[in-house]
This record gives sequence, C-alpha cells and structure tokens, in this order.
Amino acid sequence: MTTKAQLRRTASALPGAEEDGSKSLPSFNVAGRRFAELTADGLVRLQLDADTVRRSVTGVTITEATSPHGAPEGVAVALAEVNGMELNSLVFKSWLAVAPEELAASARSALGGAAPEGPDGLPTGLGKPATRALLLAGITDLTQVAARTEAELLELHGVGPRAVRILREALQANGRDLPS
Repeated sequence: MTTKAQLRRTASALPGAEEDGSKSLPSFNVAGRRFAELTADGLVRLQLDADTVRRSVTGVTITEATSPHGAPEGVAVALAEVNGMELNSLVFKSWLAVAPEELAASARSALGGAAPEGPDGLPTGLGKPATRALLLAGITDLTQVAARTEAELLELHGVGPRAVRILREALQANGRDLPS
C-alpha cells in the first residue's frame, strides 16, 4: 500500500514542485498549476486522462475528478490501490502535463540518464536509476551534490546507500564532502 508520505516524497522531488501549505492534505503545484492532490477519502487527483492511467496501471479504480464547481479536472485513483512505482509514474506524468515546457523538456532529457561530463560531472559509476533521479531533481554536477545532505539525496527515488557512497567518494577526491 502506498502512503501519503510516499506521495509527498515523489511529488516534492520533481523540479519546481511546491506543496500548497494552505491545505490540510498534500497538494502539489508546479508554476502555479496543481498536478497532484490527496483528497480526504484517500484519492490522488492527477492531471491525466483515464486512458493514460489505464495504460500505466492495471486493476485500479479510476474516477473522473471534478472541481468544486463541477468542471472536469483530470482523474483520481485510490492511493491504496497503487504501489510506489505506479504512483511515481502517475505523479510524474501528471507533473509533465502541467509543467512549463522548459522544465518538462529538461525532465524528459533526464529520463535518458546521460549526465553532463567533465571534472565536476556526476561519477560514471552511478547506476542509471540514481543518475536519472539526480538529473530529474536538477542535480547535474558534484557542486550541486555537495549542496545536498545525505538524507536529501536518499529521499530521491532511485538514490540508495550505494549511490550516496559513490557520490561521497567523488566529492572527497576533490576535497569536498556532503554537508551534515
């Protein structure tokens, strides 16, 4: 079962994502446009169409979401019916649907997992999932890695203890380390 905390981690890790603190349940925006929101009855509202959800996830109940005024607003799925990987995929697709084109293009590029090279580039020994996660979070070099704590890096889906160890070793080779 996927949790509210998983939704928060997934949505918050996306570039430009902001949590709307005025709501009692998690709601996330990018450039002022909502892309994911948890409702009181445990549904995750997403800016997707039902066909996109059906192609991404099987065996979930899909509800057409509407605004308080009755206007169509994407779809909703029960948080309890999707696993973590499915939630990550759906939230990312919803984010892509509303993100500014520059952010969306950068994220699509990150999916390829090719990090910029150079003396400050990400280590080549990182696995593709970790590299994609870093790129998706806008972290493209060791200087940007050095600005994050170990805990912040581990919150990124795809970055685990092995990736953090490799990043720390690359930083230490250049006389730097992760902040405490």
